[in-house]
Amino acid sequence: MIIKLVRLKIQSRKSEDAINITAQVEEAVKNSGVRNGLVNILTAHTSSGLLVTEGIPCLEEDILTHLARLVPEDESYHHRRYLDYDGRLGFNADAHLKSILGGIHCMFPIENGELVRGSRQTVYFMEYDGPLERTCMVQVMGEA
Repeated sequence: MIIKLVRLKIQSRKSEDAINITAQVEEAVKNSGVRNGLVNILTAHTSSGLLVTEGIPCLEEDILTHLARLVPEDESYHHRRYLDYDGRLGFNADAHLKSILGGIHCMFPIENGELVRGSRQTVYFMEYDGPLERTCMVQVMGEA
C-alpha cells in the first residue's frame, strides 16, 4: 500500500474566492504512483472550505453570492468579541459558518492512475477570509 501526502500552498487574492485546484489534485495523484485507490482532499483552515461543482465562472460567483446572502458578514455574531484565550478580536464568524456549510473535505476514487470524477466536476478551494496563504492537504492512498 502506498500513502502519500502532498501539501498544496494556495495564495488567495480576494477576501472570498473560488480557486480551481483540480489540476493540482490530479498532479498529486499522477506523481503518487498509486494506480487504484482513493484521494482525500482537506483544507487545514477553519475559515476556508472545499467544494465540488461544475467549473464555470458564473456558478463560482453564484456560490459566493448565495453564501453571502445566507451568512452575511455584518450580523451580530457571538464570535464578534475579544477572545481572551488567544488575545485577539473575533471578527470572522461568517467565514467559519460558510466553511461549515460548504464543507472542508472531499474524496475521489483513483482508477488506473487517474482521478475518477464526473466530466463537469471541478474541485474548488473556497476562500472565505482572505487574502491569505493557505494549505490544502491531498492524501493519496492505494496500490501501485
